[in-house]
Amino acid sequence: MRLFTRTRLPKWLIFTAILLNIAETTAGLIVPLFTKDLVDQLAHNKLQLSVILFLAGSFLVQTISGGFSYYLMSYIGEAVVSSVRRRLWNQVLELPVSYFDEQESGETMSRITQDTNTVKTLIVQHLVSFVTGIISIAGAVVILLFIDWKMTVIMLLAVPVSILIIMPLGRKMYRISKDTQTEMAGFSADLGRVLTDIRLVKAYSAEEAEGAKGFTRIQELFRYGLKEARIQAVISPFMTVVMMLVLVVLIGYGGVRVASGALTAGSLVAIIIYMFQIVIPFSQMASFFTAFQKAMGATDRIQSILTLEKESETAGLPVTQPAQNLSINNVSFGYDDNHAVLKEMNLQIPAGKTTAFVGPSGSGKTTLFALLERFYEPSSGKILLGKHPIDEFNLHSWRTSIGYVSQESPIMSGTIHDNICYGMEGDIKEEDIKKAAKLANAAEFIERFPDQYETAVGERGIKLSGGQRQRIAIARAFMRSPQILLLDEATSNLDSDSERLVQKALDQLMTGRTTLVIAHRLSTIVNADQIVVIEHGKITGIGTHETLSHTHALYQKLASQQFKT
Repeated sequence: MRLFTRTRLPKWLIFTAILLNIAETTAGLIVPLFTKDLVDQLAHNKLQLSVILFLAGSFLVQTISGGFSYYLMSYIGEAVVSSVRRRLWNQVLELPVSYFDEQESGETMSRITQDTNTVKTLIVQHLVSFVTGIISIAGAVVILLFIDWKMTVIMLLAVPVSILIIMPLGRKMYRISKDTQTEMAGFSADLGRVLTDIRLVKAYSAEEAEGAKGFTRIQELFRYGLKEARIQAVISPFMTVVMMLVLVVLIGYGGVRVASGALTAGSLVAIIIYMFQIVIPFSQMASFFTAFQKAMGATDRIQSILTLEKESETAGLPVTQPAQNLSINNVSFGYDDNHAVLKEMNLQIPAGKTTAFVGPSGSGKTTLFALLERFYEPSSGKILLGKHPIDEFNLHSWRTSIGYVSQESPIMSGTIHDNICYGMEGDIKEEDIKKAAKLANAAEFIERFPDQYETAVGERGIKLSGGQRQRIAIARAFMRSPQILLLDEATSNLDSDSERLVQKALDQLMTGRTTLVIAHRLSTIVNADQIVVIEHGKITGIGTHETLSHTHALYQKLASQQFKT
């Protein structure tokens, strides 16, 4: 109901759909009454034209109103599901990075696609028949009580018996549905992982191992499918038997009453038709009940995402002066409570200068960058821009002030043009894109492609070389013109020619900006204004290349290894 009410559909639309439903059902309820008159008149060899006209008119109204009501109810269902998907899409985009660290992407995809589709099936395929069925059953029972209350009571005795069977089976279906959706999410996660890294799978001949994992998931889904089928195997035949039993009793008992003259043949025909107008919707309601239990499991999982706390992008101060010193004051951080990655770190990063970070792998350099990007919050301590803690700034404004280029700079599926101006809003001039590409030393290879800036790069930029991807990432950074620049080993995976071009582009990008560089190759940072050595989450040395080469043991070791002749 929360998902439904938050869609904010126009009230007139819902009212019209319900009104048409009532018109369709009312016309359907009138048909047996006219049929009753028709049979009785035929029994006495009297047939009035008005009865035939009214019967034809009832069929016409039922057909037209039924068509329009079905369309409107389907429209409402599609609108609700569309609204849920939009909210889920926005929610996922605004969740913190920590959520994606803990959840596989395939599982999140399953919630947005599979679970919302389960809700859609309920609303579009079952809700229409459920609403119509409720009206039909209520109307038919009222009319039957007037025609013959004794036969109506016989018919209604089947209802509580059916409910006693269906209710416990429905609860069981709910549990099976939740387990099925969880297993489907796991299967989707495995599928997404394998498709993303299919080259790794093939390079290491892991098809058999991945096949075994997939078969296990498929077998579990098969097992849950059989559990669901067993419940359906009880419900469907049971409802059929109940319907046939009621029909036999009614025809037998009704035949006796017609023979005794207590009931007309037309009344018996009307009662049998009304019985179908009760039993058929009732059996459809059993299907609705099953679908409803499935949707309950799906909405539980949908709500579990919608209730997660989002990153607040709109609150806070705008970043009006990003060209200020950055201060890291007593910052500690760990991805879990048992292991600290950064430990009481203190550092001053001067504005407009280059600060480089070196140290062993796993010492916390990239984690520090993640804190600066505000992907995570420090466990203790503060990071300040000027005199303001960075968590006081509007998140969107803060991240717009930062340019980030990593050793594996992500390239999105699409064109080179799309990737260079990725994330930018408003009208973007072509000359600005070409200028950024030229500054990044990317224009020379882009313009050799037949489609130039409209060249499709493939999934994750697979059609480009590592150096080409890096230069597009640098062009993207030029487009944003950030005041704070984070470079995370941006040249570490390149050959010498690509490294020379990328480093030249980076030198242009770094000019006049507050630049933080993570580097394993000391040759790329010998001219940095200050170099910070990090070991085991702590700063163990700060200085220039010359100073650290003489005073810091680890830096001396690295320098001697990399600069030996």
